[in-house]
Amino acid sequence: MTTQFDNIYLNQSRLPGRVRMAPSGLGWKAHEVKNRGGSSAAKASEPFLLSGDEVQATFWSRGARGYEVRILTKNQGVLQLDGFDQEEFNQLKTGLRNNFNVTLETREHSLRGWNWGKADFGRGEMTFNVAGKPAFELAYSDVSNSNLVGKTEVAVEFNLQQPRERVKAGDELVEVRFYVPGTVTKNEGEDDNEDENGAEDAEQTSAAQVFYESLKEKADIGDVAGEAIVSLSDILFLTPRGRYDIDMYPTSFRLRGKTYDYKIQYQNIQQLFLLPKPDEIHNILVIQLDPPLRQGQTRYPFLVIQFLKDDELEVELNVADSEFEEKYAGKLKKKYDEATHEVVGNLFRGLSGRKMIVPGSFTSVHAQAGVSCSLKASEGYIFPLETCFMFVPKPTVYIPLSEIKYVTFSRLGGGSGGSSRTFDLTITLLNNGGEHQFSNIDREEQVALEGYIKTKGIRIEDDKAEQQQQLLNAALVADSDSDGDVDMIPRRSDDDEDESVDEDFQADSESDVPEEYDSNHESSGSEDEDASDEEEDLRSKKKSKK
Repeated sequence: MTTQFDNIYLNQSRLPGRVRMAPSGLGWKAHEVKNRGGSSAAKASEPFLLSGDEVQATFWSRGARGYEVRILTKNQGVLQLDGFDQEEFNQLKTGLRNNFNVTLETREHSLRGWNWGKADFGRGEMTFNVAGKPAFELAYSDVSNSNLVGKTEVAVEFNLQQPRERVKAGDELVEVRFYVPGTVTKNEGEDDNEDENGAEDAEQTSAAQVFYESLKEKADIGDVAGEAIVSLSDILFLTPRGRYDIDMYPTSFRLRGKTYDYKIQYQNIQQLFLLPKPDEIHNILVIQLDPPLRQGQTRYPFLVIQFLKDDELEVELNVADSEFEEKYAGKLKKKYDEATHEVVGNLFRGLSGRKMIVPGSFTSVHAQAGVSCSLKASEGYIFPLETCFMFVPKPTVYIPLSEIKYVTFSRLGGGSGGSSRTFDLTITLLNNGGEHQFSNIDREEQVALEGYIKTKGIRIEDDKAEQQQQLLNAALVADSDSDGDVDMIPRRSDDDEDESVDEDFQADSESDVPEEYDSNHESSGSEDEDASDEEEDLRSKKKSKK
C-alpha cells in the first residue's frame, strides 16, 4: 500500500517535495523549479531513498512549518519530515503502521522556557528534557565537533556543509553550549575488597567530562583510529598554539590535543602554503580554511604548523595495495622517508587536492624568501609571493595582489640627518578595505621590495604624511631660530629702568650698615655722611614713585 504526501520538507530543506511510503521503503524528491524565462526545469536535488528495514521509531510533534515527523533509523541517524497538516495525522499513522510496522507516537514539547534540564543520550539523537518533556533534540549526525571548555562547560558545534538533499533554509544553528556543574563518582572495580574504612575505591569525575565523553562517543566525532590512512604524532602548531596528533582519513582529518579535538573536512581547505622561515632553522606550513576553525568565540581561518628544517619522518600509508592504486596513485606515495615538512605537506596536498603555494621569484638581500618585520606589536615575516603577500606566524595575514590599491614606503622617525635604518611598508586595499602597515623593515630590503612591487604592476604612492612631517619639522626649526634671536635682546619695562639706579647703587655700596669685619666701620667722615644722605634721598624717591 503506497501513501503519498506533497509539499513536505526533508531535514529543513529550502524546497518542498513529495514523500512516498511503500513496504520497500520511503522516498522523497524535491519539486522541480522552472526558470523565469522559459519552460525548462531544473531539478533541485537527487531523490532521497530509505530502506523500509531502516525505520525503527517515529514521533509526531508540532514544528516550525506545521507538524513534523522524526524518523529514527538504524544506520542513517534521524530523518526529519515537516510541513504536514494536523488532519494528515491519521493517514500518516496508518501508512507507517502498514508499511513499516511502527507506531507513530505523539510527542509534546516543553514550552516552559526553562534552560535547566536533563540530557538523554538516545540511539540517534540527544534529547534535552525539561520537566519530563523534550525541549529540543540534537541529531548526532549534525554534530561536527565538541570541546570541553573549562571544568563545567561543553561546546557542541554543528555541520555547516550538508549533502544536496540536506541543504537547509534560512539561518542555521552553528554552536550550543551546555553548563554541566557537579561531579560524578565512578567506582573502580566492583569486585575489589573494601578498604579499612569500608568505602569502595572511587574516582571523582566532573559531570561535564562525562557529558562530553558520552556525546563524543555517540556522535562518533572523528573516525575510528584504526581506519586512519596515516597518523602523525606531536606536531607543533603555532595557530592554534599547542601540540596535536593528526589523524588523516579519506575525507577529513582530526586534530587531537590535550584540551581540544577538531574534525575538519578536506573540502574546507582553500589553499596550502609551504614557506621557509628566514631564520634558516624552521619551515612553516599554512593551511587556509573556509569556514574557519572555531574555538569558542575565536576563529582560526589559518592553521600554522612549524617544523624543524632538518627533521625527517618515515611513514607508510595504512591502505591496501589495491585501494592505493585505485584512489591514491599519482596523488600520494605508499611510503615516505623525507623531511617532515615535505611529508606532511604532500599528504595534505594529495588528500585535499589543493595546490601547494611556495615562494616565487622574490629574494631578499640575505637570499631569503621572506623579510623580517612587525605588524602592530607582533613580530614576524612577510613573504612576497607570486599572487599575494603573506604575513606569518601570528596573526596570519593573507593579502591577494588583486585586492591591493597601492603601497606606501615610509621613513618616519629617522635618525640624524633624515636617515633611518628601517622603514615601513603600508598596503592600502581596494573598496575601503583598510590597510596593513608592516614596520621595522631593514632599509637594505627596500630596493628588492620596490622591484617586486613594480614587476607586479602595483602603484607606489608618495608618503604624504612623511612630507607633512618634514614640512612641520622645518617650520619648527625656523620658529626656534626666530625665537632665539628675540630672546637675545631682553625686554625692559619702566620698573626695570627705575631699578637701574639700585643696580648702580649696589655696585658702589654693598651694605647700608657696616659689618664687624669691615675695615672701615670705625672711621667716620663728612664724605661718608654726605653719601649716606644722598642714598637716603634716592631710596625715599623710589618708594614714593612706587
